[in-house]
Amino acid sequence: MSKTKGLTLPQAALKRGFDFLGAAFGLALTIWIILPAWVLASIDTRKNGFFTQDRVGRDGRIFRVIKFRTMREVPGMSTTVTTGTDQRITSLGRFWRKSKIDELPQLINVLKGDMSFVGPRPDVPGYADRLQGDDRIVLSVRPGITGPATLKYRDEEAILADQDDPERYNNEVLWPDKVRINREYVENWSFWQDINYLWKTVFG
Repeated sequence: MSKTKGLTLPQAALKRGFDFLGAAFGLALTIWIILPAWVLASIDTRKNGFFTQDRVGRDGRIFRVIKFRTMREVPGMSTTVTTGTDQRITSLGRFWRKSKIDELPQLINVLKGDMSFVGPRPDVPGYADRLQGDDRIVLSVRPGITGPATLKYRDEEAILADQDDPERYNNEVLWPDKVRINREYVENWSFWQDINYLWKTVFG
């Protein structure tokens, strides 16, 4: 039978302990990539190479997610829905996004406790914070760098690029399906399933 109230205290403690130790180790292992990448992203976008943005975290609290900056500002473009053909993405930024190097600074978010390695992706305000009823179980866990919905839609930008109205397709098709997937993830959480999602993320 699936759970309806999220993770138990022992499960939450196990998940957080793994996140803290893994993020500390990950940062020590990748700092030699993060610092040069920050410099290159700063030169490429002519702004601070670290991009921060408000996202919705556990229990609906807002936090600042940290990523490498991959886009330049383009007058008249303000949508938060990004497609694979988005003209704001720089050539280097496209490589960062394809290789997922742009996600590395989120290890800082995991270490701080804003995020987890595995969980629902953190959305900008206007999505997860509007969840209703039983769907709000998604907010009972920290958002993740990866997870089942992230893996299913790892080619999301390409999918959206094929749509006549990407923002509408995201709101009416992708987002509801992600909510369903993430709700099932929380209701049926297991530590070994998290390990499985991490394995699939790293090794495909």
